[in-house]
Amino acid sequence: MKVADKVWVVTGAGNGIGRALLLELVRRGARVAAADRDAVSLKEALDLADVGDRVSAHVVDVTDRAAVAALPAEVLARHGRVDGLLNNAGIIQPFVTVGELDELTIERVLDVNLRGTISMVQAFLPSLMARPEAHIANVSSMGGFFPFPGQSIYGASKAAVKILTEGLYAELLDTGVRVSVVFPGAVKTSISTNSGVEEPTGADDSKVPMTTPEKAARIMLDGIEKDRLHIYVGPDARLMSIAVKIAPRPAIKLVRRLMAKHLEPSTP
Repeated sequence: MKVADKVWVVTGAGNGIGRALLLELVRRGARVAAADRDAVSLKEALDLADVGDRVSAHVVDVTDRAAVAALPAEVLARHGRVDGLLNNAGIIQPFVTVGELDELTIERVLDVNLRGTISMVQAFLPSLMARPEAHIANVSSMGGFFPFPGQSIYGASKAAVKILTEGLYAELLDTGVRVSVVFPGAVKTSISTNSGVEEPTGADDSKVPMTTPEKAARIMLDGIEKDRLHIYVGPDARLMSIAVKIAPRPAIKLVRRLMAKHLEPSTP
């Protein structure tokens, strides 16, 4: 489905990939209902878009089910219809092992990444089903198919998003709603800060090839326009998707060695 002249709902639109998606959708001629829990970053994103009533701002936390349930009516009131849903909002966990995570942190990661995605899909599916063509794209992660020590709960939440999305694809095959699941690799965003998580000990982004949010947004929208089920963002995501299939144990052991120093406790 072409994105031009369509109305898209984008979550997590205030920062990072979400902001880049908002700007790229506008550049391609779409209307956007931009949703984010942070009103300040959302306003900054809309100021950058600077396209008047083609973009609307909706301050919504995807874990607030009542607010999510009310969102379709708000979007319809502003734009008259909904053609596409891009579930981009997500957070990571602290860089610690499963045994070190507290229950509240686990619940928060699952609530934002998985339950928030489910709530958004259920809220907007009736409106999308009413359109002659529509699209749902859920953002999973490279961590949703490849295990990264210190991000196991995050990975589990994103693996669940992968299966959820593939299930939706199967369920909606006989409808006009197309479905994609997106697997970003390393993208240069502020997800650690926005998640309230400190960078791991010894982390150095300058040594890690990273995709820019702008390029990530272009890859995602190109994949959506080609109705791809799986959309891999970045060469690392593509490489790891192959590695985990053809040599899972060596690939996991290699990443484990590379990640080990980041899981060591900080020294005072």
